[in-house]
Amino acid sequence: MREISIFDIEGVLVGHSQNVPAARGCSVLICASGARAGVDVRGGAPATRETDLLNPVNMIERIHAVLLSGGSAFGLNAASGVMRFLEEHGIGFDVTAAGARGVVPIVCGASLFDLAVGDPAVRPDDAMGYEACANAWSSSKTRNLQQGNVGAGTGASVGKFYGMGRAMKCGFGVYGLQAGGLKVASIVAVNALGDVVDPDTGKALAGLLDDQREKIINTELVMCDCECVPDGKKEPTCGAGCNTTIGVVVTNGKMTKAQAAKVASMAHNGFARSLRPAHTMFDGDTIFALSVGDIEADVNVIGVLAVKTMERAIRSAALHSENAYGLRGYLS
Repeated sequence: MREISIFDIEGVLVGHSQNVPAARGCSVLICASGARAGVDVRGGAPATRETDLLNPVNMIERIHAVLLSGGSAFGLNAASGVMRFLEEHGIGFDVTAAGARGVVPIVCGASLFDLAVGDPAVRPDDAMGYEACANAWSSSKTRNLQQGNVGAGTGASVGKFYGMGRAMKCGFGVYGLQAGGLKVASIVAVNALGDVVDPDTGKALAGLLDDQREKIINTELVMCDCECVPDGKKEPTCGAGCNTTIGVVVTNGKMTKAQAAKVASMAHNGFARSLRPAHTMFDGDTIFALSVGDIEADVNVIGVLAVKTMERAIRSAALHSENAYGLRGYLS
C-alpha cells in the first residue's frame, strides 16, 4: 500500500473556487465519463442536493460531478454553474432518446455552514461553481490541488462547542492510497463541531480552545462535564446547523450503486477516527462514494481504504490550515 495523488485515478478532475475576503468557496469533483455513486448522510443537520437519485432502486446509474460548498443551503446554488460547464462540454445524461436535445449533467452536492465568518451575504453561486470546474480542468494538467483554506474549506472551522470565539480554522484536505491495482482517494471539507485528532497518534491538531485561547481542550470531555452542571453556566453556544463535514471517496474499483452506498457508510469511520465527536445533531456529516473504473476488488477492501484515506484527508485539512478570519490555524 502506498500514497498516491487523486489525479492518479483516471477520469477524475478536482478544482476549487473561492472568495477569500468573504470566506466563501466551493470544490468540485468531476467524472466526465460518469460514476456509479452512493451516499451516506449521518449528521443531524444536512444540506444536500440530488441524494435521492443515488438510491439503488432509482433509475440513474451514473453521476457526473459532486459539489462540496460553503454558504450553507445557499451554497447549493453553485451546482447550477457546474451543470452549465458540464453541459457546454457535452458531459451528462443523454436525453436524445426522450426526444430532447443534448445532455443533462447529474450533479450531486452538499454544503457546510460557514456564514459565521467573513461576509454572510456572499455565497457560492453559479459563477463560482463554473469557475471551480474550469480550475478542475487546469489542475488535472498541473496535478496541483491546494489544501487548507481553499474551496469548500475557505471558511471552515472546528471546535465550536462554545462558539466561534474559541474555535480554530480548518479547511479542505485530500489523500489517496493504492493497494495493488486498486486506487482510492478522499477529499473533504472539515467544518465540525468537534476536534480534529491525528488518527495515528491521537494528538489534537485543531479544535476547542481553552479560555485563554492557548491550547486545545477535549470537546467530548467538555460536553460530558456540561451535562453535570445544574446551573446551566456551561451551556453550549454552537447552535444547530452551524457545522458539517462533507466529503467524497472515489475509486477505480468496480462497484454497483448499492456497494458505493456501503463504502460511503464505511468511510464515516474515517470521520469517527479523526473527528471527536462526529455525527452530532449539530453536524450534517455527508459522504459520497464514487466508482469510476472497472478494477475487480472486494468491496470490503475498498471500504477499508476509504476509511484510511478519509481519516488522513481530514488530518491533512487541519495540517494545511492557516490563520484566517480571527481564527488560529495549525500553521500559525
